[in-house]
Amino acid sequence: MEGALVDVGLPLALFFIMIGMGLTLTPKDFREVLIAPKATLFGLLAQVLILPVIAFGLAWGLRLDPALAVGLIIIAACPGGTTSNIFAYLGGGDVALSVVLTVLASIVTIVTLPLFSGMALDYFQDASVTVRLPVERTVLALLLIVIVPLMIGMSLRKWLPVFAARAERMVGVFGLLVLLFVVIAILASLGDRVVVLAKQGILLALLLNIAGVALGFLGGKLLRLDLRQSFTIAIELGLKNATLGLMVTLTLLHSNEMSVPSAVYGIVMFVFGGLLVVMSRQLGLQRPPMADR
Repeated sequence: MEGALVDVGLPLALFFIMIGMGLTLTPKDFREVLIAPKATLFGLLAQVLILPVIAFGLAWGLRLDPALAVGLIIIAACPGGTTSNIFAYLGGGDVALSVVLTVLASIVTIVTLPLFSGMALDYFQDASVTVRLPVERTVLALLLIVIVPLMIGMSLRKWLPVFAARAERMVGVFGLLVLLFVVIAILASLGDRVVVLAKQGILLALLLNIAGVALGFLGGKLLRLDLRQSFTIAIELGLKNATLGLMVTLTLLHSNEMSVPSAVYGIVMFVFGGLLVVMSRQLGLQRPPMADR
């Protein structure tokens, strides 16, 4: 795999993706935390704590190869991405809740992602393997590619709204293209193992997607959230920031095999997103008219 693509291109793509997320935000969006605290708190806890624990259970129960087990837990510990906001809108979900959950989870995972990644490495690694997550470097990297670009994006939205509206679309396309190139490079680098690992990766992505969506709807029902909120949380749990997972596994852990779950998940989640939008129509949810916030 080309070093420049992983070491420079991937973090840069993630930086621009997070700017794109910031371009969609205004300070009043965060009122959702006060308006619907129950939905926000459950969605946040489910993303950063419950789903990673479920991934631990899947990895242990399926007796996964250590690299795949660690990779599965890393993608499970990642926050939702900007894609979740798009699918929440298309499916008639609560877009404001989706955006706030994505942003809050992105901030909280600065702490929880290194924590779960380190736990996974300690539990699943072979004793003879010395791969360790550089915690300080990871936290610093997450700060630089989450907080800083979010603030840049929000500032551009405030001071240059016309430019922000145009740039938002370009940023999303750029991020998806880089993700596609990285996935292709990962699969090519795995050589003879690509078929076996890809099959395993698809199964893991499907199981994690199903678990996330089920958790969103079940938790929403138990907490008596309305259907739009439950659907939105299910979307957030089912469409993760695969680019962030790839950055951790490739640039910080330098493992192509650990990156397989994130790479495959980054493709499979679009299928699940489409299915959820179709399901939302059956549930009676309607896409709201696009309006400036």
